[in-house]
Amino acid sequence: MIVTILLPVILAALWALQVPAERPVYKDPAQPAERRVEDLLARMTLKEKVGQLNMPCVYVNSLGRDVAAKTAACRRFAEGTFTDEIGPGGGFFTLANTILHQDSRRQAEYFNELQKIAVEKTRLGIPLLQTEEGTHGTMCSDKTIFPEGLALGSAWNVDLIRRVYATAAMEARAVGIHQLFTLVVEPNLDPRLGRNQEGYSEDPYLCARIAEAIVQGAQGGNIASPDRVVAGLCHYPGQSQPVSGLERGAMEISERKLRETFLPPWIAGIRRAGALGVMATYPAIDGVPAHASSKILTAILRDELGFRGLVLGEGGGIGTLVYERVAASQKEAGQIALRAGLDVGISYEAGFMGALVESVNEGKASLADIDRSVRRVLRQKFALGLFERPYVDVERAAGSARTPAARELALAAAREGIVLLKNDGLLPLRKNLRRIAVIGPNADDKANQLGDYVPRAILHEIVTVLAGIRQSVSNETTVTYARGCDVLGDDKSGFPEALQAARNADVAIVVVGENRQGSKAPTNGEGYDVASLDLTGVQEDLVRAVFETGTPVVVVLINGRPLSTRWIAEHVPALVEAWLPGESGGLAVAGVLFGDYNPSGRLPITVPRHSGQLPVYYNYGPSKSYWIERGWGRRYADMSAAPLYEFGHGLSYTTFEYAGLRIEPKTISPNGEVRVSAEVRNTGRLAGEEVVQLYIHDVLASVTRPVKELRGFEKIALNPGESRTVRFTLTADDLSLLDQNLRRVVEPGAFRVMIGRSSSDIRLSGEFEVR
Repeated sequence: MIVTILLPVILAALWALQVPAERPVYKDPAQPAERRVEDLLARMTLKEKVGQLNMPCVYVNSLGRDVAAKTAACRRFAEGTFTDEIGPGGGFFTLANTILHQDSRRQAEYFNELQKIAVEKTRLGIPLLQTEEGTHGTMCSDKTIFPEGLALGSAWNVDLIRRVYATAAMEARAVGIHQLFTLVVEPNLDPRLGRNQEGYSEDPYLCARIAEAIVQGAQGGNIASPDRVVAGLCHYPGQSQPVSGLERGAMEISERKLRETFLPPWIAGIRRAGALGVMATYPAIDGVPAHASSKILTAILRDELGFRGLVLGEGGGIGTLVYERVAASQKEAGQIALRAGLDVGISYEAGFMGALVESVNEGKASLADIDRSVRRVLRQKFALGLFERPYVDVERAAGSARTPAARELALAAAREGIVLLKNDGLLPLRKNLRRIAVIGPNADDKANQLGDYVPRAILHEIVTVLAGIRQSVSNETTVTYARGCDVLGDDKSGFPEALQAARNADVAIVVVGENRQGSKAPTNGEGYDVASLDLTGVQEDLVRAVFETGTPVVVVLINGRPLSTRWIAEHVPALVEAWLPGESGGLAVAGVLFGDYNPSGRLPITVPRHSGQLPVYYNYGPSKSYWIERGWGRRYADMSAAPLYEFGHGLSYTTFEYAGLRIEPKTISPNGEVRVSAEVRNTGRLAGEEVVQLYIHDVLASVTRPVKELRGFEKIALNPGESRTVRFTLTADDLSLLDQNLRRVVEPGAFRVMIGRSSSDIRLSGEFEVR
């Protein structure tokens, strides 16, 4: 009887061994990607689908409170056994930085281990999508740390930026990371906001060119390539002008402001360059939280810009709907966010997990919307080639990190990002000075030099300003260091040592600025906003005291936002803006101080005299121009209305002459092009780089237009006496405006063309006409 019962089972098993099961369509690389997506989607349960929409940040406590617990939890989350609310997870966000504090080899091994679990131990074998922050380099141990934000923007060199993000992409993909996010392309409009240190410029045109370069460098034309990643642009459509300059503050901006100022970088990065990653922003815009806005996440992003990638939520982004009181609970918030167009949750938020499964079963969320987002996740994974190549080469990963070329690029980027704000002839310094005093809280502080979004565990050397100076001077030079004070606090006990060092020196280099997120008392970075842009603590008192010793003083700023250093600008003979210059920042600063590198950085943002001037960007309207330039007001009652340093400003150790402006033709149709050229000559004694800037002004229009708008720039290197003709082409896109009905048009009339060294230092000007 037992034999009779078991015989069919045995025969079936033997047949299975001889006749392999038919291969699923989704596992066949010869099939079109869309067919593979639909085949896999049809096989998935609801829980498996919701699992794919969750790629949690590993730092969340839900995955454990220490490295060991999180390491184990990630294995189970990938397998689908960590929680029964959802199926196997879709991937992870910032895993390596949170738990893999070893070298690239170990990172690659663990990512391969997780992929093996996902591919071999889950029902459908869907590989994981791994995402990391990439603000200024891949944010995990053993990766190159480039200059951040305004330092890269100050280079005005899109090829340099392209190479920086190509290097970050190579280092990330080599270990098994597929997406780099927090690439902050939105214009930087309120420097009080701490996380604005992650952005590159106040100008939408410059941000747009940078956005294109980032996507081209990181993502390129084929994300299946072993040295490319998805470029995740942030924070769509913006958060850099919040109410009161506070983190997550509402963006009270008009539709015109949204489209004229905030959208251009997204148009460039998505429509032109093809970015496949976007992170929704925190704030409410015009009263609607971005995570709840189908207008923002679908109508504009998908329908207008043609975005085809994944929309990730911000950390805790679904919860914004609860504290903005448009949703009563996480469950309701998840329903609204999904409907609006959010694809992936990154914070283990209930609204996108078990509660979302319940919402579908209760008819409060649409299965069609779930399928829509799952399709997008699967398409991304197929496009990355993960179904065919889920694993990385461990040996290749081990040799990918911080190559000599990457380290040299970090140094070059830091050099090009330094802006010489003032120089009364003190710089460059001689390397054989007898004694140099290096003073200040940021002279030898590695963390403050790096900015935010850097690895938790840094395994390689960071060259501080003090170290860079000591490596650069002659053997006969004595370098004395005194901290003097902290970035915050009123403790002046270190002043006597600093002043004694200054009195005994031929020159005093005072390095001041801001504290990094993660330090004991942060003054800058995400979540650390300020009301005043003045130097904090007693730093200015330290500079004044050193200045009063009579020793010549150079001030170096290490900071993530423009600082209103009014007294320093008036009294100190040399002022150097180094921003957050990255791992080799100290060498870069020393190179500028001692003339090994002729400074070429130009401000990508306006430096105000006082935070009371905000907003203070250069492309203001005619009403402000009338008041401060031609009207009887001209200034505030207590100070000048002009900025401390204007957009585009930056000095050199050589001089440049502009001549020979040509504008051809002088008359064009609304869809025509204008060719503009000028000759630039190095009239000094040193080789140098000049950033030639082109601005336009629509002289008479149906709506108010800015007094100046950047529409072209080129960085050129010239030897002494050498000249070069710089050429620009202005197209209909450059000349267009949004009319009173928000339609983009080119209106007839005169346009003024201005070419110069900054937004204020205009050397050549002329006009053409649109008929």
